[in-house]
Amino acid sequence: MMARVRPKLAVFKFASCDGCQLTLLDAEDHLLEVAGQVDICYFLEATSRVVDGPYDLALVEGSITTAHDAARIREVRRNARFLITLGACATAGGIQSLRNWGNLPEFLQAVYARPEYIQTLATSTAIAAHVSVDFELRGCPINKAQLLDVLRAFLADRRPNVPKHSVCLDCKRHGTVCIMVAQGVPCMGPITQTGCGALCPSYDRGCYGCYGPCEQSQGEAWGRSLVRSGQPVPTVLHQLRSFNAGAEDWRQAGDSLDNCASTAGPARTEEPRS
Repeated sequence: MMARVRPKLAVFKFASCDGCQLTLLDAEDHLLEVAGQVDICYFLEATSRVVDGPYDLALVEGSITTAHDAARIREVRRNARFLITLGACATAGGIQSLRNWGNLPEFLQAVYARPEYIQTLATSTAIAAHVSVDFELRGCPINKAQLLDVLRAFLADRRPNVPKHSVCLDCKRHGTVCIMVAQGVPCMGPITQTGCGALCPSYDRGCYGCYGPCEQSQGEAWGRSLVRSGQPVPTVLHQLRSFNAGAEDWRQAGDSLDNCASTAGPARTEEPRS
């Protein structure tokens, strides 16, 4: 009897902190279970073994920040039957996408003694901005259980069971009092996809939006409602422009608030009444 040919798996890194790859390694015994069903051909975080493609599945961490990486991700896509992006960097440009609103030449001058040697793009963008992606797994870092389900889904030829609802629903399920209502604390829970189990609100901290926009997140409406309730525009922008600043809904929401603040000019103050 011929041995079953195991699917070829490759894990690639672009601009990132390696946290999502480490999440895969942290799966430990569960990872061994999955690893026994695939042939890990390229995963430099874990092994020096390199087997040339094509690959059945490519897991990609990190954003595209250089012209070289833009060409490299196209090569990865050509060599992968399925391509899945992991984490906020790969799905939304990551924290490094904050450069998209900054002055890149100024950054280079401030950080590097010889900035002319630095070859980089003015923007940091998600993998999907460059090639087609079969599935995006959100998070900063990703959820270990969700990652394992994605791998098992691939092996079983099914769609991953990754929930898309907002963090608010988790707060309701856990009986956590809404800190926006009870304490007036800015919280991204209403527009953020679940994945952490509503960890921050359970400690009286507003959600940071680590898992990016939930379905129908309505980021602009959320931002404007916070401003109407008295939150300063810079505070709201600071929340939208973080780990998932480049996510389309939050990018549009932040730009809209920014434009409104710019056109409105300085806030008027009333003369004191005598």
